[in-house]
Amino acid sequence: MIRRFRGLPLRSRLALLVAAAVAFAVTAAAVACWFVVKSVLVSSLDEALKANRMDSQQVSQYVNLRTGLCAHEPLTHEQNPFGSSVQLVDREGGSCLIIGKELVPLTDADHAVAEGESPDTLHDAIGSDGTKYRVFTYTVPRLQGVAVSAARPLGEVTSSLNHLALVLLFVAGAGVVGAGAAGLWVARAGLRPVDELTRAVEHVARTEDLTVRIPVEDDSDDEVARLSRSFNSMTSSLASSRDLQQQLIADAGHELRTPLTSLRTNIELLTRSEETGRPLPEADRKALLASVKAQMTELAALIGDLQELSRPDPGQHAGRTQILAWQDVVESALRRARLRGPELTITADVQPWYVRAEPSALERAVVNILDNAVKFSPEGGTIDVRLADGVLTVRDHGPGIPAEELPHVFDRFWRSPSARALPGSGLGLSIVARTVQQAGGEVTLAPAGDGGGGTVATVRLPGAPVPPPGS
Repeated sequence: MIRRFRGLPLRSRLALLVAAAVAFAVTAAAVACWFVVKSVLVSSLDEALKANRMDSQQVSQYVNLRTGLCAHEPLTHEQNPFGSSVQLVDREGGSCLIIGKELVPLTDADHAVAEGESPDTLHDAIGSDGTKYRVFTYTVPRLQGVAVSAARPLGEVTSSLNHLALVLLFVAGAGVVGAGAAGLWVARAGLRPVDELTRAVEHVARTEDLTVRIPVEDDSDDEVARLSRSFNSMTSSLASSRDLQQQLIADAGHELRTPLTSLRTNIELLTRSEETGRPLPEADRKALLASVKAQMTELAALIGDLQELSRPDPGQHAGRTQILAWQDVVESALRRARLRGPELTITADVQPWYVRAEPSALERAVVNILDNAVKFSPEGGTIDVRLADGVLTVRDHGPGIPAEELPHVFDRFWRSPSARALPGSGLGLSIVARTVQQAGGEVTLAPAGDGGGGTVATVRLPGAPVPPPGS
């Protein structure tokens, strides 16, 4: 049963749940109403029996001490001023009918009233013909050893209760049917946005169209609206990611095409010279091989940069990050930069600073900044490196960067017109920006403001001058 229920559509389950809840509530209310009405009707019947008590004068005419109880014939219902059957009970257990046609069976409680042990009693009784009665037995002042027992049929109560039960049954059934219909309508109306979301997801899965958006009211903040906004945000992020991926592939293909074409041309020249039996002069051959080697190095660097950019966000892999001595990372990068620019003077003022970052990524970022400074520094120039209070500055004395090009320096594969003849893929600074942002810092490039020309690269990372305890 549970499996069948779970297999139903959500709107059908909601409608069934609403109908079941309403059925339970209506049934509980109907049963409570029936019992309350029954109690009220029985209480009214009891009050009517108590209100029509017989006094001693009315009873005495039926009591004769010599001849016994009921000296006169019973009154008929037409002569009955009390609206009930009445019989007398004595302390010996005898009884006689004074009003009505049938003696109602008495109980020990009725005899106890006749014996004076109790002033009165109320109970139900069943006659010989199966009729149910409500019986009220009471004592009469100034008459000892005699009690009056009045009985009224419960049919006048049960008849009303039966009619009430039919009415309640009809109302409950109509309420359940109405609740089921209302539940189905509410489920359809409430799940309409979910249907739209489902159709949108199916459309995206079928067509890979990430431009689909689900309309959401600005002032709506319910669960469905939040789900729709999340879906719209997800598709926007996926579309942006796909566009960036396509752009990266296109740019990478463009950057790879140039060295591959040059490499292919050089290899074809070497191959043709061997096939024709006319080898190239030794100097030309060495220059050609050096060019091939440089192009292979450029390809390897480009592939390495692409691998770096394709790595997932380190925030998703917190185990890769750790507390680092940034000054050690800078010193290691400085040693590599001095090897690449032996003709340059590189000054360094490095103070302790500890940051949380991925070791290899941070070192690569610092190396890229220094390589950029080495690349654009004139022969015999100076590069000033300073690390203090979590701020790394690298200042070169090269040609500088025009103001109109500064907004693009961190874009992937972007290179200024003056740098296109130099080796490089245009990915170095974008890797720097990505690494610094993932470490919670910021990086900027700006012209040097001291009048000496060149560019100043500034990297700020959060941290402290001493390592945290336990690191």
